[in-house]
Amino acid sequence: MKRTVKLDMAHTLINHGPCCLISTFDGKKANIMTIAWSTPVNTEPPLVAVVIGEQAYSLKTILKTKEFAVNVPTKKLLKETEYCGSVSGKKVDKFKIAGFTQIKAQKIKAPLIRECVAHLECRLYKKYKFADAYLLVARVVAAQVDAGLFDDHLRVDKLEAKTLHHLGGKYFTVPAGVIML
Repeated sequence: MKRTVKLDMAHTLINHGPCCLISTFDGKKANIMTIAWSTPVNTEPPLVAVVIGEQAYSLKTILKTKEFAVNVPTKKLLKETEYCGSVSGKKVDKFKIAGFTQIKAQKIKAPLIRECVAHLECRLYKKYKFADAYLLVARVVAAQVDAGLFDDHLRVDKLEAKTLHHLGGKYFTVPAGVIML
């Protein structure tokens, strides 16, 4: 037997991709925001998509600078990740309050977050507006991962690479391991 899910909650059935921390730089200030909605779009050229609400301070910076970084946090950064998604960076320094360290990116001005295990440096490729959110498609111009945590996939079987996955509300999960056929 199946249970009906209300349409305004339907996204939670597929919402458990990795939470990511988007870092931006407006020329004066670096900022971080948490997103749960991100996905690869293409491999050649390498494209990813993120969904950001139009109220987000980071969105204004991305639309202005045409770049951002996608940083992949792990389970040990749960509280910091939740914090960065619960307050606006317009008036607070999320790097300082969350205790994150900025590191220089290879190809963009936005900083990377040292404490995250993986990073995608992105340049805005296309944008689409929907009601109160933007779907941003970005070209990946550089990618990094912590040594020892990537073979031909992110090694989520290792404790230090247990990525966070948002189930909705205050609920999160982490991968149990890797299944290989």
